[in-house]
Amino acid sequence: MTDSRSPDQTPHVVVRLRPLASPLPMGFLVLAGGTFVVAASQLQWLPPTQGKAVAIVLLAFVFPLQSGASVLGFLCRDDVAATGMAVLSGTWLSLGLIMLTHPPGSTSKTAGLLLLLAALALWVPIAAGGTAKLVASLVLAVASLRFAATGVYELSAAESWKHAAGVAGLALAAVAVYAALALALEDQRRRTVLPTWRHGEGAQALTGDWPSQAGHVAGEAGVRSQL
Repeated sequence: MTDSRSPDQTPHVVVRLRPLASPLPMGFLVLAGGTFVVAASQLQWLPPTQGKAVAIVLLAFVFPLQSGASVLGFLCRDDVAATGMAVLSGTWLSLGLIMLTHPPGSTSKTAGLLLLLAALALWVPIAAGGTAKLVASLVLAVASLRFAATGVYELSAAESWKHAAGVAGLALAAVAVYAALALALEDQRRRTVLPTWRHGEGAQALTGDWPSQAGHVAGEAGVRSQL
């Protein structure tokens, strides 16, 4: 059946887009803080009695800010960044609660299984993002490696894996701080200052015109009728 209404009678749909600042610099800096504190504990820079203090840092500092970055990522229509931040925030929350409720210095096979799953889950946004923003994908890839090493340590209680996880945690902190700085400078100055290795749609996000940026919004989640 065809629509007999004239063009003047056809209802128009208006989609309003609200400008938002990128949540990635905040999310990556918070990630750096969380992984650095946990790495310090794993490398025994902190005494075992500080385990609950580390857990409080994860619960009070890392989880709320990183979950906020995830929500803002969805509002910015970047489900790749939002999903990555959501996996990270949920993992840190769970790890913090386990550390808070277990004896200092102990391991947890439940935490080990969760960390291995989180390491695998991070490859979903990495694969979906592709080469669009390589610096962000690099952070998630190192985070996956860090979670995997910690997961193996939690399952095996082997000191060698504990040390490896701590080293991976320090590497993740360094990569995350660089990514936060590069992306913050890029957003603030509207041009690439430090390399972020954008390609394809990631590069077009900075250089493309308005139609190329929002022309496909009608097919996005929240606008189309079904997810």
